[in-house]
Amino acid sequence: MAESSGEYIQHHLTNLTYGRHPDGTWGFAANAQEAGDMGFVAINVDSMGWAVALGLLFCIVFRIAASRATAGVPGRLQNAVEMLVDFIDDTVSSIFNHRNELIAPLALTIFVWVFLMNLMDLVPVDWIPQLAHALGVPFMKVVPTTDPNVTMGMALTVFALILFYSVRQKGPVGFLKELAFHPFPKILAPINFILEGVTLLAKPLSLGLRLFGNLYAGEMIFILIALMYSGWMIGVFGGVLQWAWAVFHVLIITLQAFIFAVLTVVYLAQAYEVEEEH
Repeated sequence: MAESSGEYIQHHLTNLTYGRHPDGTWGFAANAQEAGDMGFVAINVDSMGWAVALGLLFCIVFRIAASRATAGVPGRLQNAVEMLVDFIDDTVSSIFNHRNELIAPLALTIFVWVFLMNLMDLVPVDWIPQLAHALGVPFMKVVPTTDPNVTMGMALTVFALILFYSVRQKGPVGFLKELAFHPFPKILAPINFILEGVTLLAKPLSLGLRLFGNLYAGEMIFILIALMYSGWMIGVFGGVLQWAWAVFHVLIITLQAFIFAVLTVVYLAQAYEVEEEH
């Protein structure tokens, strides 16, 4: 697949991209340069496909758990789902002190979906790409959260909810007053607007880039460790490193999913808060 270490790394970091070529034709990009030339008129098919597939998996598993739920002794699946739902519900209740039936299901969906996408990072880096290559697919990135398009897409969706609830709770004028009249007196409204605007825009950036950065770094480490399998001696050492990093990475993928869900709830709770004017 790749002859040198650089080509190997580049291959694993390249998405299967479909879009419009500079000459006006449509098709898959042959390399990262072509994908970049397509600009916004393109889609990373592998990231989108895996994200949708894992989202459907989440829905199917929870649907099965709901259909098999019983008031008697719960099965393993029902017990696991109930523990997860109770955990997220308790977390949301401790942060969000307002009445909104969307927030807890939203937090649960975000946590499980992001966790499943992160979990793909534990699949050995060569397994699925090599299988895809054997089937004629040149590139295949299987961790959607290592694609900034996915993480920022989710973050911008949360940002849209923040704006929606901010305007709904405070009204358009009240929301603008909050941006213009805090934290300093009204006479400094332009400075307030700049500061509050930066704070507001930092929310989706912190959500999307934090998740992307952590998972991208984790994927890079797995790829670099995979390069060590060139001889039996260093290969054994690489296997130990791979196992050790995978064990540690379980904590990272879980923590990043939890942080994304919790920050979403925190930001939405802030959207409900009405600050007093100075």
